[in-house]
Amino acid sequence: MTIRLGFQIPNFSYGTGVAELFPTVIAQAQEAEAAGFDSVFVMDHFYQLPGLGSPDQPMLEAYTALGALATATENVQLGTLVTGNTYRNPTLLAKAITTLDVVSQGRAILGIGTGWFELEHDQLGFEFGTFTERFNKLEEALQIILPMIAGERPTVDGKYYRTKEAFANPRFREHIPLMIGGSGEKKTFGLAARHFDHLNIIAGFPQLPGKLAALAQRCEEADRDPATLETSMLVTVIADENMTEDQMPASMAGRIVVGSPESVAEQIKTNVIDAGIDGVIINMPGYVPGAITKVGEALRQVVGI
Repeated sequence: MTIRLGFQIPNFSYGTGVAELFPTVIAQAQEAEAAGFDSVFVMDHFYQLPGLGSPDQPMLEAYTALGALATATENVQLGTLVTGNTYRNPTLLAKAITTLDVVSQGRAILGIGTGWFELEHDQLGFEFGTFTERFNKLEEALQIILPMIAGERPTVDGKYYRTKEAFANPRFREHIPLMIGGSGEKKTFGLAARHFDHLNIIAGFPQLPGKLAALAQRCEEADRDPATLETSMLVTVIADENMTEDQMPASMAGRIVVGSPESVAEQIKTNVIDAGIDGVIINMPGYVPGAITKVGEALRQVVGI
């Protein structure tokens, strides 16, 4: 598994009717693939997120959309950034990701996290709980998911989940790449060091060196070479020479780059890659045909990815 240059689709509000909505999603995925991106991600949410739009704006169910994208692409890896464990039964999630791996001919990535958007839980009837409860749920879910996608038959009688010799067939690969997303330097990073191939770090640019230092410590505690655990960061890109960062929401500070494709690439190199992060996943709210290609070309030239 290598995620050096990923593309995330953050919204489905394109100013079109519903009939043209998914063709626009396909167009983005295909453009990213042609432009040399190695992976395409969607969010695992049911409502649009604050900062991107109102809750009632269009939001597609992630694994249905990924299954369809698997038939419209050939090379890019496909996954969620990241699956919310709180609203995904672990055995069903194991079945969904192994199915996506079969449908895509071995291109699935299992991204997972604790879940955080409380409004979705409240309105859709999923238990939210405290962060500690959500983290404990994730730890227990992994005792089911990881063995199942590895071809084992786990029996678990836990606090939150119960299984009896659960299995998921068919499977395309012996190992589906595992990605966890989060910012918690003790718990989340510890899980990453013990179980995962990839950590998507949620932080602003200034916090990245500290996050990497904490991750190195968790790897040492787990007796793992940090070089074997890939890292990435999600960065919002506004490829518009007429825009400046101070015109962006303050909540996006340290996670957004603005300017020409070349300027965007330079900022990502300086703030992310030079800080020691292995790869970058970008999103570009809205869709302007050709924009993904221009940014992808600039990133390959400037960053070498």
